[in-house]
Amino acid sequence: MLVLIVRQEAQAGGIPSFRSAGISRAYGSVLGIAKKRPEHEQGGTSCSLKNNRISPRPFKPTSDQWLSYLALNNPGFSFTYQKSTMDKRSIVQQYRPELAPFEEIYRDIHRNPELSLQEVRTAALVVEFLESLGGYRVIKGIGGHGVVGILENGSGATVLLRADMDALPHLENTNLEYASTKIVKDSDGKETPVMHACGHDMHTAVLLADAKMLLDAKSEWSGTLVVLFQPAEELAVGARAMIEDGLYDTSRFAVPKPDIVLGQHTHAFKAGMVALGGGAILTAVDSFDVRIFGKSGHICRADLCVDPVVTASHIVVRLQSIVTKEVRPEEFAVIGCASIHGGSTANIIPDFVDLKISIRSYNPSIHERLVAAVKRVVYSECEISGSLAIREPEFTTTMHAPPTVNDFPAAEILKKSFGEYFGKNLIPADPFGASEDFSYLALGCDAPYVFYNFGCVDEDTWEDAKTKGTMESIPHNHSAFFAPKIQPTMTTAVDAFALAALTFFDRGGVK
Repeated sequence: MLVLIVRQEAQAGGIPSFRSAGISRAYGSVLGIAKKRPEHEQGGTSCSLKNNRISPRPFKPTSDQWLSYLALNNPGFSFTYQKSTMDKRSIVQQYRPELAPFEEIYRDIHRNPELSLQEVRTAALVVEFLESLGGYRVIKGIGGHGVVGILENGSGATVLLRADMDALPHLENTNLEYASTKIVKDSDGKETPVMHACGHDMHTAVLLADAKMLLDAKSEWSGTLVVLFQPAEELAVGARAMIEDGLYDTSRFAVPKPDIVLGQHTHAFKAGMVALGGGAILTAVDSFDVRIFGKSGHICRADLCVDPVVTASHIVVRLQSIVTKEVRPEEFAVIGCASIHGGSTANIIPDFVDLKISIRSYNPSIHERLVAAVKRVVYSECEISGSLAIREPEFTTTMHAPPTVNDFPAAEILKKSFGEYFGKNLIPADPFGASEDFSYLALGCDAPYVFYNFGCVDEDTWEDAKTKGTMESIPHNHSAFFAPKIQPTMTTAVDAFALAALTFFDRGGVK
């Protein structure tokens, strides 16, 4: 449990006195994960992050009070306590580029999607565009096909904006004029259709527009801007690959370590809206390929065989009870098996069966228990069936990412800025069961981060579905029908990213 101890009385200057039960950046939160102190040691009212929400308490500090507390008590935290001197709204509206060319870039990337680890064309497009702008130091080939542009503009904060570039192995069914018809070979050499079904094409085009806008507006801000285009997000390996390849290593790529890392994502709510919140917003994920072994033979002599199909079936059923029987009802947790495959004919018991299992949760300790429980179930069922005597099951990790936990103070700063700009179109972000590897870019340099969503559903479509009670009919991310409305989606996203960067440039002192 994350715990903050809050004293009710105020210090001189009207800033509340705080004592913390632990300050760290574990899982992206500057407040950290700490055990709760005994009541007799607390001396105040506790404010805890439980079930990914702040429990109601008599006192709730403002964003400026959060920052004052952290600055006073943590030398490593350097957000400054100051009033804004920058007219960010005017800057965004004055310097926002004509977006028609970026709409065309979006259509081009959508029409030409590339699978994770294969983002050759998209990365080349990004490099060519950044180099054409001038002003950016452009680095390519980081962690595979990762691209970074660095714009040094005097002293001040270093702000990193991230977009992902990869697409999904999916057959597109949008009927868009620019729909993908691409068929490519995947990592196993199998042909598969490819589609941008998660908005990474929009993310890439938007960040290119922001790269131009912030370059054109360089007289209005000072600091260092890093625009990062990440490969292989869908496999949750791209961000870590860039870190491990030396993204921030001074002897390798020497990308300046950011003071804040910012990311944004398309989501299936009304276009023109932005959803932002502090704390846990996306789950941790661990996915496994599991192979269960048996003894093959004719199906009419199953008595001479060990049937891995039956064993696998028991495993799938037993997995469903882990969450209901071993996790508290108020905790979010998912265990699912999305694929089971074994054998090739009706009359032969196979030698093995393959399962694909995914685990998702917000709470790190619960997540560890879920992983252990899955392995316990698999081994137990294999032992009961006799499969274990033939060969131990094989586990291959195919995906791993920590939970995405927005930095509370940074999110509060951004919430204030977004609220002034977007007004009622800024909405709270509810925790969501999807996962991201975005946080590695911040955890790899011990920086705070904020990740938020922007809507992409046509307003008329949204309101009609809302009126008819058919919201579930709206295509969501990873759907073959996922087709973001280009405008006002792009304008909203471009403005949000630029506004976010300017917000932290404006504060200065984020070092």
